[in-house]
This record gives sequence, C-alpha cells and structure tokens, in this order.
Amino acid sequence: MNDTKLALIFGMTIFIVAFLVNYFIIFKKKYKIISKPNKKNYKKIEDFIGLSILVPKFKLDIKKMNLEYVFVLCSIINAFIIAFTVILIFLIPWELPFKLLLSFVILFALMYSCYELLGRHLVKKGWTKK
Repeated sequence: MNDTKLALIFGMTIFIVAFLVNYFIIFKKKYKIISKPNKKNYKKIEDFIGLSILVPKFKLDIKKMNLEYVFVLCSIINAFIIAFTVILIFLIPWELPFKLLLSFVILFALMYSCYELLGRHLVKKGWTKK
C-alpha cells in the first residue's frame, strides 16, 4: 500500500477512536457528574469542556440548548481536528522539529476555525440569550 492510503486508513481509525473516547468517556461521564452537583465539587455547565469559550462569546443560553446534540458536534469536531492533523503530519516528509511546529499551528488554526463555525451554527439554531 502506498503512503496516502495508509495515512487515510490510519486517519479514519484515529477519527473513530477519538470520537468514541471523546464522546463516551469525556462528555458523557463529565456531564453525569455536572448534572448531579454536590457542594463538594460544584461546577456549572458553562465551565464544561468546549462550552466555556462558546457560551460567553456567542451569548448562548444553556437552558435552550440540546446538550446531547452539542456534545456530538463537539466530539466530531475534536476527532476531526486530531485525525486531520495526524494525517497531514504523517504525509509531510519533513524533519521532526518542523513537523511538531506545523502540527501546533494546524491544531490551533483548526480549533479556532471549527469552534467558530460551531458557535455560529448554534446561534443560527436560535439558542442565544435575548
């Protein structure tokens, strides 16, 4: 197999594993903890993983949001960011320090742009404070 096919298969595997881990272990588990707050470790839903930036920036209303839908979208975005970066770094024939530098640039650019698009999508859904 050539490098491109191997990178795509590897990237799809990483996408699926990252999505499953992110959704079921991180989002579902932490949401159960946050949805049943106790006085010892009280946290608001706004302090949740991806929402801490989106809620104040786009003035989103947590009570209107379908959190299950948002968690699936955040998991897809996170898995895409990880898989795309790995595929791109795997295919570029540079030395390791340059690959690391490029991967950080790609990660931050993808995180900003994907979460910006997610915030705009949630605003179009009508989940803003009025």
